Amino acid sequence: MGDWLVPTVIAGVMVFAKLRGVKVYEEFIEGAREGLHLTYRLLPYLVGMLTAVEMFKKSGALEALGKALAPLLGILRIPPEILALMVIRPVSGGAAAAMVLNILRTYGPDSTVGRMASIMQGSSDTTFYVLSLYFGSVNITKTRHALWVCLIGDMVGFASAILLTYLFFG
Repeated sequence: MGDWLVPTVIAGVMVFAKLRGVKVYEEFIEGAREGLHLTYRLLPYLVGMLTAVEMFKKSGALEALGKALAPLLGILRIPPEILALMVIRPVSGGAAAAMVLNILRTYGPDSTVGRMASIMQGSSDTTFYVLSLYFGSVNITKTRHALWVCLIGDMVGFASAILLTYLFFG
């Protein structure tokens, strides 16, 4: 039944729309046209964000940051491998997912680092990506407090991930 659920729902929506007098094909084409236009408008924001992430990683700045913060990370019991995820996660979901996968392959899913990375991935968001995508799509240039609120939310997610990992898994 699961294989037929989505096609059945789509067909049902199309039949319902047709019965209501909607020109289904014309509306579909108009939606596709708007989607392509939106993609065209958002592409520069996405390319810029992905370029910045790659430059940050390839330049060695991430490693330098990890070395500089090593004493503080030790005091807070934050594994150094997690710092890279904390820096990249608000910027790029794809890069963060790759980092989590690498952590899981290297340390295992049942390790403290693996569990922490998994919880962190699920309890935070790609703030800069979301803000550039949503604000860019509607041409908002003055975001006011949105960036800081989102980054604070990410920090709460990171702190919660660290706390919950030690609380539930030792």
